[in-house]
Amino acid sequence: MTSTTTRISARLERLPITSVHRTVFLALAFAYFFELGDLNTFAYAAPAIIKEWGISVDTVALITSASFGGMFLGAVFGGLVADRVGRKRGLIYALMLYAGFSLVNALAWDILSLAFTRFVTGIGLSAMTVIANTYITEFFPAARRGRYMGLVMTIGLLGIPATAWVSRFVVPLAPWGWRLIFIWGGLGILALVYAVRIPESPRWLHSHNRTAEADAEIDALERLAVAGGASLPPLVSVAEPPRQGRAGYGGLLRERYLGRTILLSTVSILGTVGFYGFFSWVPTLLFQHGITVVKSLTYTSVMALCNPIGALIAADLIERFERKWFNVAISVFVAVCGVLFGLSENPILIMLLGSLVVMGLQAATVSSYTYASELYPTELRSQGNGITYGIGRVANVGGPFIIAAVFSQLGYTTVFAFIAGCYIVRGLVYLLGPATTGLSLEVVSPSLAVAPVRVQRAG
Repeated sequence: MTSTTTRISARLERLPITSVHRTVFLALAFAYFFELGDLNTFAYAAPAIIKEWGISVDTVALITSASFGGMFLGAVFGGLVADRVGRKRGLIYALMLYAGFSLVNALAWDILSLAFTRFVTGIGLSAMTVIANTYITEFFPAARRGRYMGLVMTIGLLGIPATAWVSRFVVPLAPWGWRLIFIWGGLGILALVYAVRIPESPRWLHSHNRTAEADAEIDALERLAVAGGASLPPLVSVAEPPRQGRAGYGGLLRERYLGRTILLSTVSILGTVGFYGFFSWVPTLLFQHGITVVKSLTYTSVMALCNPIGALIAADLIERFERKWFNVAISVFVAVCGVLFGLSENPILIMLLGSLVVMGLQAATVSSYTYASELYPTELRSQGNGITYGIGRVANVGGPFIIAAVFSQLGYTTVFAFIAGCYIVRGLVYLLGPATTGLSLEVVSPSLAVAPVRVQRAG
């Protein structure tokens, strides 16, 4: 492949993985561990809350929707903050918000107080996701960014089975045992130990005309690489145009990025409704289908063990195949397994097919997170990620009510047919996207201030 890139990009792309890259990996993996665990705390607490407070499935939908309303605000404003103040500072702010309010969740005394605390927690959770995805994409070399997104998610997704099994043992302890799950989620504050040690994104520094600082960051990385025995290839001298800097949300509707914004918003809506239609509702739906609270938590705990497996599979495959085709294939896989899950009554089949759905959903998440971060230039990346991710979350404010209505009117099996339909359409939409695998970010998504570059693939 031949391409023209900026000097900053070229220096980042030729780097091997250094100790700084590994620190970034640990910081984001640790943050994701508790973020993804926290995201699922209410799903595991809901059956016990139904039992203690005597609430209905519709009330569960209300609390879940409040969380997604917060996620919309977190994605939109978190992306904006990260583009204004930096990826590192934005990540630290998001960590403090979601972990702090997760602890406050445990103090909720009624439906409204729990809905409010889940709303604010959702702001921090979503902001953290958007900023972390942007940081991974910008900091790791093109040949490895998809793999490291998968590896970060693999470690992070261990937080889901950890949360599931913690729930399995602490929820039955007492009528108030569900409160302990939210305290567990609040331990994400410990990720700050690593987050304060990571560097700012050189691409972000450069886009804000702080090129000397960006060069200093990369100088340090290059010294580490050479000290570790790496031989850095020579740089190709290129003419570097002026950077546009802050483009604002209007940039998402300009030139090639309008089509990408529509594409990513559509798949975000479909993917979010389908994803959380499964993860947030399976414990409650199994309980309402006649399975006891303990058995429901046991089944979902077994399924939860497969969350990191799905991300690990994606980490291995994501650089071998073109992203958009991988997304198409995995969407179809989720749809087929989801329908079969809804038709199953045997406990073994429920756990087996549910595990396959979980693996497919998480593999799709890794690929979609990587792909979305590649489709915007640096000055729009965090905002673009935030607005399209947020659109999916705000659309899913109505998702829990749709799931509740489908279950009440059409039954248990139809819920999973609906989820399957979301993923089939999601896969079809990805067919319209551009190729990104192995390409420099500046080639896939040139700055609005820079003329697009034509790229030829070798062979």
